[in-house]
Amino acid sequence: MKKIINTPHAPAPIGPYNQAVLSGNTLYMSGSIPVDPATGAVVDGDIKAHTKQCMENLKAVLAAAEMTFENVVKTSIFIADMNQFSEINEVYASYFDAETAPARETVEVANLPKFVSIEISMIAVK
Repeated sequence: MKKIINTPHAPAPIGPYNQAVLSGNTLYMSGSIPVDPATGAVVDGDIKAHTKQCMENLKAVLAAAEMTFENVVKTSIFIADMNQFSEINEVYASYFDAETAPARETVEVANLPKFVSIEISMIAVK
């Protein structure tokens, strides 16, 4: 059985999907782009600001499922420019303990929704 997780503290889906689905003890979170949930607009700023907004959006979804970044076991990061990897990694790393950080892949892609520079998705386990 699955439980749909949605929160007003993260951007509303822009298509036929939910922010997350809890199946058993596993939470599958949809990709988050740097959108301010209050305005629905892409936040201003550089790749660090965009990465922080993605992470804050995901933090809100985790909280709605009564989890934290400690529960995250896998992340996927999609970026428009691999040259920004170190800046993205700097912000991303601030949300995890290096000793228990989740598995991850980072992939450069041609385009992302709303033509943003980054999208991050996660899987977490209670």
